Amino acid sequence: MSIPLFNSIASWLLKKRYHQIELFLKYPAEVQEEVLFQLLAIAKDTEIGRKHDFGSILTYKTFSERVPISSYEEVEPAIERARRGEQNIFWPTSIKWFAKSSGTTNAKSKFIPVSNEALEDCHYKSSKDLLCLYLNNNENSQLFTGKSLRLGGSKELYEDNGTFFGDLSAILIDNMPFWAELSSTPSSKVSLMSEWESKLKAIIKESTEENVTSLAGVPSWMLVLLNNVLEETGKESLFQVWENLEVYFHGGVSFTPYKDQYKKLFPRKNFNYYEIYNASEGFFAIQDRNNSDELLLMLDYGIFYEFIPMDSYRSLDQKVIPLWEVEKNKNYAIIITTNAGLWRYKIGDTVRFTSTSPYRIKVTGRTRHHINVFGEELIIENAEEALKSVCIKTGSEIKDYTAGPIFMEGKEKGGHEWIVEFRKPPEDLAYFTEFLDNALKSLNSDYEAKRYNNITLVKPVVHIARENLFYDWLKLNDKLGGQHKIPRLSNKRDYIEELLLMNS
Repeated sequence: MSIPLFNSIASWLLKKRYHQIELFLKYPAEVQEEVLFQLLAIAKDTEIGRKHDFGSILTYKTFSERVPISSYEEVEPAIERARRGEQNIFWPTSIKWFAKSSGTTNAKSKFIPVSNEALEDCHYKSSKDLLCLYLNNNENSQLFTGKSLRLGGSKELYEDNGTFFGDLSAILIDNMPFWAELSSTPSSKVSLMSEWESKLKAIIKESTEENVTSLAGVPSWMLVLLNNVLEETGKESLFQVWENLEVYFHGGVSFTPYKDQYKKLFPRKNFNYYEIYNASEGFFAIQDRNNSDELLLMLDYGIFYEFIPMDSYRSLDQKVIPLWEVEKNKNYAIIITTNAGLWRYKIGDTVRFTSTSPYRIKVTGRTRHHINVFGEELIIENAEEALKSVCIKTGSEIKDYTAGPIFMEGKEKGGHEWIVEFRKPPEDLAYFTEFLDNALKSLNSDYEAKRYNNITLVKPVVHIARENLFYDWLKLNDKLGGQHKIPRLSNKRDYIEELLLMNS
């Protein structure tokens, strides 16, 4: 079969799925309720199903009253039993895969169950839907005339008591359908290499010989790879390496701090960026329009969604609401019930709805990754937007950053301390700090109130990080590559103290 014919057939097959997407766009509440009752019916004879009598639950109200909200710490004992080989605890079909994720307050790592249903009906289905939505918006795409360069996790899979654990990306690659393997680079062997710096060289060696038409991976690590590609090849532009490159599919961290750097790497006006929102627990949302920063919540992946308004989160009057009760422009913590046996589970992410017809969101941060030591409620979305505007005003470029609190001592007032690694530093750090402070005030009324006349908070302190400080910190903590991220905001000083020590 000729490459153009294959491109046409693959595009036609993928675009057929759009009619099913239109169904949940038109009937979101009905589709979500159907998902919930299917999950309850499937799991009614599991240990958790019998405990809460899933078989008699006929309404969302009964479900919400009978099944408690849970955190990882609360479901960890059941997950550990499943990892030892016990079955039918929280999901009826055999679960042998566990996605290893970042730690909690009680454990170094989380192990998120991944069922066959989650693999097929969520993770792989979403990959096809991403292509479907992209092709639906770009009729002349030549995506399948070449390959997708995927940059996944850098950890191998490990076996324990007959079950396997590792990065989600490693699990996905290990179970990848043949069509995805044929259309991707580098090879699975290289993708699963555990040592990041050796892996980087191997990816460059394999991928620069291919006709790459798309890129997929976390922005921070993809940027490292692409800059190394230019250095290794001696080319001035990535289009000189891959002339048919047309789109970058990204997710995992906010794209805002990296956007301008990518625009310099890809100067063509018709080059596309498509964002996704996924996690070890599932695949949640996809950008469904060109040149948009909103993500369409995907409602038929075997995931039932609920939300906690952040203004009531962890309070005595905490509210939990279904999708059909959310409002635009409010910040919510996400609760999920999934086809891998997570029941009313807090994933730790926060989102804001930009539209309710259809349901589109922006990821605003983490329930734990914010600064609220003084009632300022500073979230990652505020930080990213503020830094973006400050960089424009000062002509600077940011590579990485983190921020934490300066605690009150005696008569000393509190504040925020930032460590910023610049690709292009500002000429005057004092002006940069002033602009940052003002930008945060304009974006966050709570921060502005605490900063008023220095009543509670003083002006932030900003340190310029030495070159590769954050890279070295990740390397020291065995967190190079894959899904690993710099902790942006924290209520504690642990990260700040470690980085300041390394920066001295």
